[in-house]
Amino acid sequence: MHEVVLPRIGTVSAWRAEARKLARAGVPPEAVLWRRGGAAPDLFAGAPLQAEAAPREIRVSKAAIDGIESALYHSDPERFARAYRTVLRLSVGQAVWGDRSDPDIAKLLAQGKAIGRDVHKMHAFVRFREVAGQGPRRAFAAWFEPEHPCLERGAPFFAKRFGDMDWVIATPDLTARFEEGTLSFEETRAPDRPPEDATEDLWRTYYASIFNPARVMVKAMCAEMPKKYWKNLPEADLIPGLIEGAEARVRAMAETMPVLEPDRRARALSDHAAQVLARPAPEGPVATLAEEVRTCTRCDLCRHATQAVPGQGPRDACVMIVGEQPGDQEDLRGLPFVGPAGQVFDRAAAVAGMNRSAVFVTNAVKHFKFQARGKRRIHQRPDAGEVEACRWWLDLERELVRPGLIVAMGATAAEALTGDGRHMARRRGRIETLEDGTPVLIAWHPAYVLRLPDADARARAEAELAADLTIARQMGEAGQAPASHAAAAEKSPEIGHLRER
Repeated sequence: MHEVVLPRIGTVSAWRAEARKLARAGVPPEAVLWRRGGAAPDLFAGAPLQAEAAPREIRVSKAAIDGIESALYHSDPERFARAYRTVLRLSVGQAVWGDRSDPDIAKLLAQGKAIGRDVHKMHAFVRFREVAGQGPRRAFAAWFEPEHPCLERGAPFFAKRFGDMDWVIATPDLTARFEEGTLSFEETRAPDRPPEDATEDLWRTYYASIFNPARVMVKAMCAEMPKKYWKNLPEADLIPGLIEGAEARVRAMAETMPVLEPDRRARALSDHAAQVLARPAPEGPVATLAEEVRTCTRCDLCRHATQAVPGQGPRDACVMIVGEQPGDQEDLRGLPFVGPAGQVFDRAAAVAGMNRSAVFVTNAVKHFKFQARGKRRIHQRPDAGEVEACRWWLDLERELVRPGLIVAMGATAAEALTGDGRHMARRRGRIETLEDGTPVLIAWHPAYVLRLPDADARARAEAELAADLTIARQMGEAGQAPASHAAAAEKSPEIGHLRER
């Protein structure tokens, strides 16, 4: 039996050198007794080095070397023998690094992971206290008790982070000393905590001030900061009291919170009511239908939007413009096409010579669908179920207005009217016919124009929208409404009987 005594400082590098020497000498793993430091010698150790197998060169991957050497910082007394046995097996292809079905490799991987956690805790929970220095640089000291002898693994982190000061980190096993930019290690002689300094009271005050009682999760706190580390943390003596008083502090915070202003929905509805009172009250079936639309609860969109937005325009309009849904501004004001997309529509209509007050403007979906991101409300496209639920109102508006031509702006409007919202680039500018004979002109939606990233593409799309609106104006002026529509327009359809769901 050959005995290898590894030093307490530089243990891993010493193991590496000894493992290479033993492998070259052909010494098998079972013939080596490993120990670290000055433990009592084994009775069967000390035999001369004798080769019992062919000499070997250790050739393993970098990943395997890194993983094995990380595991060597573990406190398991069998780690050195296991590591030597594993590198010999890896060298001759009897094992594959990373194969967790192999007991030796699985153990080394688990121990390396444990060392990674222990080093992470060291970086998180070492607390320095200022001590008297010997030179112009400030000096600090800390006491830490890791689970494993991994100080040599974790100390270089502090050398990089606190390179402008001198410091000492003492553990029950070794002590790291950083002076004048040089990191060294020595065996710990006096395992005592350094005395407290004046900054610890300041740190406790800061810690108590940032402690959020509304987010206290004791189990999660103990998982991230195990209680075994508390005795060396200056803030630890505050934690039980902070946890105990958390509930009372949360109640006090709730009682002292300022009164919130009315929400956006309430303000918008109030503003809308003022606008309604300021303008002449509408009369007739269009006004009746608009009030019916505002009470809509046919889908879940009513739960989040400010209000439903009905169509707007004369009952005898020859042209009906159908968009997708209200946007943010339309939702707040209760009117269709008054936001950024409405401005694009107004510009295109002006180029086309279309008088907006002479057409009926509406949307396929009457409520604003959005996703809240901070203070912004981001437009979301309605799904098929929401389009189908709102088709009820669109059919009522068509029944009331009886337009000679409908302009479907965008895929959602095309889907609501024709049942198909696909292939918009191919269909744009074309006229399709509904089952009742009403012609539908497919056009870009103004919001699509706004979303185009290229300025030339936006200008081209807006010109195409204006061209389509020009066609719509010309057809409206030509009075191309079907005779059945014109006859129906002479009547005054009531809305109440249509509202039966």
